[in-house]
Amino acid sequence: MSIEFQVADMTCGHCAKTITAAVAQAAPGATVTVDLPTHRVTVTGADDADKIEDAIRDAGYQPLPL
Repeated sequence: MSIEFQVADMTCGHCAKTITAAVAQAAPGATVTVDLPTHRVTVTGADDADKIEDAIRDAGYQPLPL
């Protein structure tokens, strides 16, 4: 299962690393793919979208589920 978010305030490599680390902590074993030009985060291998969304918010970003 893949979960996608639009994260408009993710603008650089540091943002991508921060979000990736937050998601990895919330969903160990999940794969995180970040596309900076489109501001999309895709998480594969996690089944709790709310938990992933909360982790991204707690990292300081505003995810919008797609």
